[in-house]
Amino acid sequence: MTQRYQYANDGYLNENFRLFHLKDTSGQEKDFHFHEFDKLVILISGSVDYTVEGTTYRLEPWDVLLVRHHMIHKATIDLSVPYERVIIYLDAAYVERFAPEAGLLDCFTVAEKRGYCLVRPSRDSIPELRSDIERLESVMDDKLFGGDIMRGTMLAQLLVRINRVTLSNTANVTVKTEDGGRIAPALSFINENITGELGIDDMAAMCYMSRYHFMRTFKAQTGCTVHNYIRQKRLVLAARLIREGMAASAAAVECGFSDYSAFHRAFTKTFRVSPGKIKK
Repeated sequence: MTQRYQYANDGYLNENFRLFHLKDTSGQEKDFHFHEFDKLVILISGSVDYTVEGTTYRLEPWDVLLVRHHMIHKATIDLSVPYERVIIYLDAAYVERFAPEAGLLDCFTVAEKRGYCLVRPSRDSIPELRSDIERLESVMDDKLFGGDIMRGTMLAQLLVRINRVTLSNTANVTVKTEDGGRIAPALSFINENITGELGIDDMAAMCYMSRYHFMRTFKAQTGCTVHNYIRQKRLVLAARLIREGMAASAAAVECGFSDYSAFHRAFTKTFRVSPGKIKK
């Protein structure tokens, strides 16, 4: 199991950020998954569709995919051609500490508000984006004096570039949605009310579907049942609250788990570590 794939399975990041530059014909992100951290995917070459929260994007070289920590996603890869990409996992708290009030993560917020996660750089901006990535890669293993500062500076420069591209982005993006993306109201409702009551019948009504049709469509677009989707989102939130200092029992209640033993089992199975240990 590669280090990147282990991160994908565990869902959490124990570093400030991590960069992977990968090229292969096998692909490893075929299953729907989620992370506690934010994620950048920059396609260099290959043929891949990324499905994020029920919306599927056909990536082109140098496209940037912005995946927030609460988003469930997967890659569908054409294995007949080499697939080269740069993937960066980001601890949002680190980015905000490194450059307070700089808005380096605004690109994620803007993309989410626009309703699509893909940013397509103009042809003129691609060389600058490539250069920023290469500079960041060149210092990832720097163990000399100031290496951490150098890495943070190069990361900040790349995020500035991506934010500029995001704000100026007007290119058309190829988007495919199954069944017209009709579960979008339910997805928004879940994300905005993750600690409250989330009735399936209510969400089905929001999407103008029967309960059965809604549940079937939901799983087709997200790869999860409604119940598992909500549980995973709540576990991600609980992990974040625990890391910020909240007691595990309080985080469980805050995130809608009335039975702590059930919460502990689900948490440990998902993150491969107990709630007490993830805090450390």
